Amino acid sequence: MKANEVREMTTADLQERLAAEKAHLVQMKLQHAISPLDNPLQIRDVRRDIARIATELRKRELTK
Repeated sequence: MKANEVREMTTADLQERLAAEKAHLVQMKLQHAISPLDNPLQIRDVRRDIARIATELRKRELTK
């Protein structure tokens, strides 16, 4: 997910997406602990997506 895609989303959409991404990250970590993922760099990508979404939500909170 690109940063400009995150900026275009509504706040409600971002909050839903943040919850979904966090759940996805937990699931990926669990799968990776049981049997290695084909591409473990996916975990890093999901973490970065979570950070982008959280940053945008915080920015919107501060500008209110």
